[in-house]
This record gives sequence, C-alpha cells and structure tokens, in this order.
Amino acid sequence: MNHSKKLPSKKTAILLALLIGGLGIHRFYLGGRKGGFIFLVFFITGIPGLVALFDAFGYYRAKPAEWMEKHSISLAPQ
Repeated sequence: MNHSKKLPSKKTAILLALLIGGLGIHRFYLGGRKGGFIFLVFFITGIPGLVALFDAFGYYRAKPAEWMEKHSISLAPQ
C-alpha cells in the first residue's frame, strides 16, 4: 500500500485565514476538525477572526521544513 502524504498549500491556508478565518475554514483545510468546529461555535463573538489573523501570520512565517512537518496529512485509510 502507498501511504503517501498530502501537503496543503501554504498560500491557500493564508488566504483562507485572512478572508474567512473567523469561520475556521483554514483549520478545516489543514485537517484540524476540532479547531475548525470551535471557530464555528464561537464565530459570533468575533474572537476567532482575531485568532485567524495570528494564524495567517504564523503560516506566513513558517519555514518550509516546519510547514511540512506540522501540516502534512496522511492519505492512508484510518
């Protein structure tokens, strides 16, 4: 079996965080279901929008090796 890994696009994650980060879409995109759901639940408070800005900045500053290690998603069946 081929257990390859998929690496989400850093640019896409940054754009999602900046444009619709308050909904947690960038977290879902990166494979974080719990984080995305928490953003959705607290969306009305506006806090997730602020956190998404910090996320976008962190994604921007991440070095390629860091990004690969943290955000590679296994395509193997669970």
